[in-house]
This record gives sequence, C-alpha cells and structure tokens, in this order.
Amino acid sequence: MAVLSLLLLGGLWSAVGASNMAVVTCGSVVKLLNTRHNVRLHSHDVRYGSESPAGGVRSIQVSSIFRSILSRDLAEFITATEDRIHVLVQGLKGSMKIHKWLSQDILFHSSGQQSVTGVTSVDDSNSYWRIRGKTATVCERGTPIKCGQPIRLTHINTGRNLHSHHFTSPLSGNQEVSAFGEEGEGDYLDDWTVLCNGPYWVRDGEVRFKHSSTDVLLSVTGEQYGRPISGQKEVHGMAQPSQNNYWKAMEGIFMKPSELLRAEVHHAEL
Repeated sequence: MAVLSLLLLGGLWSAVGASNMAVVTCGSVVKLLNTRHNVRLHSHDVRYGSESPAGGVRSIQVSSIFRSILSRDLAEFITATEDRIHVLVQGLKGSMKIHKWLSQDILFHSSGQQSVTGVTSVDDSNSYWRIRGKTATVCERGTPIKCGQPIRLTHINTGRNLHSHHFTSPLSGNQEVSAFGEEGEGDYLDDWTVLCNGPYWVRDGEVRFKHSSTDVLLSVTGEQYGRPISGQKEVHGMAQPSQNNYWKAMEGIFMKPSELLRAEVHHAEL
C-alpha cells in the first residue's frame, strides 16, 4: 500500500522505457540489485538475533583463537551478555558431543536491529527503498543524485534507514548492515555516499555505496541464512572494493528530474 500510494503523487517519471536524462533522483522509490550475486537489497521486520531461541544472540563460526582453545580436552560453555562474552571453563573431559558443538558455533551479542539481506525475488515489496538526502537535510523531489553525494535509503515498508556500525555481521564476520530508526528518522550512521563515474548517478550504471562514517562498502559475498529467513543472502560492509559491492537501480518509481538538470543539459548541448 505504501508503494501504491506514491503513484498518486504528481511529477512521476516512467519506471520503464528509455530516457536521454535517465538519472536517479531524490524521492524515487527503487529496488537495488547487487550485480555480482543477482540479489536485490531487502529488509523486513526480522531483527538480528531472532534466529536464536535465546533471543538477542546469534551464532557464528568460531575464530581460530577459540578453535585453539577448544582443541584442549575441555568443555567450555560460552554465554553472552549485553556487552561481552563470558567463557566458563568447566574442566570436563571426554565429552565429544559438547566439544563438537563448541567447535562449530559460539553465541554472542548482536545489535538486535532490523536485518538487511539480499533476495532473488523480483516482485517482493520488501525490496523497495526511498532515496533521500543525508541526515538532517532535505533533498527536494526530483533533484538528481550527484556522484559523491551522501544520501539515505529508507525502507518503504518499515520506515527504517539503511545503517551500519561497528558490529560484526553474523555469517561472514564483516561489518553488520542493518535498518535503523523510526518513520525515516535515525542518526548520522544512516548516511551512504554514492560512488559512480560522471556527474550523476544514472539508472543504467553501476554504483557503489560507501558508508559515510566507517568507509565500508555495501556488499554481498554469497553467505546464505537459515531459518527464519532461509535462502536470503547476507548484506554487509567491506573495506575492500570489488565486484561484490556494485549495485544498480532496477524496478521502481522514478521521480522526474528537476528543471535545474534540464537547464544544465540544455546549456551543455549549446
């Protein structure tokens, strides 16, 4: 319903068809495709940690440091509190079942924020994002997005902004990407800089999104979740540029470019 209501607004630009001014603009509602893994940026009202029955914790592969500890004949029970990991060495020997479980997973604290994933589905309404100006600014509808410009991406169905922070992502161990805020208002960690070639972000071009505060790039590397979001891919932040962090605007409702851009194009053609 939120997406359909936008169709009633004036000044819409065709979501299909070619245009000699096919720039991406503020106010547009789009799906973003990771071109390497062919998944669309997605979110939903599922929080990081909800896959664990303990609530507020999640499961990851044990690091090499923990593996070296677990190689001893000890059964170590690992529990998580809000701010740190407690490792309780019980001194039990010979329990292969416990040892095997510990060799695979540990539980520790996650952000608890709304998860962001990648999905292969083309027609899922939870993959729509509204393009807005950076935190505490207003980007007028139809304003072309410049390469190098910081923006926010607000999830249409939940009203939360694409966000990142210094939490570890659950599957790959990279930087967690989440959705944060209420009714489109979060904080400065919601800002992403559009990296592209040329003066503007164009609809048929690939772009990268660099987190303005931590400098990681919005990425997908193929890790896949289990329940309750089986088959969805992890989206995270990576420091290294690669083919894993290219995105392209796909389906959506594109706002008509402002008269300012038309004037610039006309001037350039003279």
